[in-house]
Amino acid sequence: MDSIGSALKEARVESGVSIEEASEDLNINAGFLLNIEEGKIGCFKDIFELKEYISSYAKYLGLDSDKLIDEFNEYMFEYTSKIPVKEIEKIAKKEAKEETSKISSPYTRKPRKHNNAYYIGIYIVIFLLVILAIVWSVKQITIDNHTTNVVGYVKI
Repeated sequence: MDSIGSALKEARVESGVSIEEASEDLNINAGFLLNIEEGKIGCFKDIFELKEYISSYAKYLGLDSDKLIDEFNEYMFEYTSKIPVKEIEKIAKKEAKEETSKISSPYTRKPRKHNNAYYIGIYIVIFLLVILAIVWSVKQITIDNHTTNVVGYVKI
């Protein structure tokens, strides 16, 4: 986060813009901009709001906001993740070679895909069951090639 803040501060100083001017132009509290430049993310209650501030500030200063947001996302991932990025990268490389992975993580697990034959098979089975049910119900109401119109009950 320090590299993001220093990049923003350097761009601001080079362009000759003061914190107050940037704050007024962006309609963002000057204290927030100072905290971003100093890399203090603990001052912000909402990470998404912080990302928006960083993006707006970077665009205002003529920097590549997408690059800074990507760097911020990587920082937040490393900051909050229980699995280090290096470990995930190592497992991803190993998985690419072996096509098997011993670690299960939402970041490395591949979603299961079904091909069209799977769904066609299910539709055929359902269709056959419906046909079977129709044939069985017609058989139940037909006696000696005569259709019954009265339902009879036999008491035992």
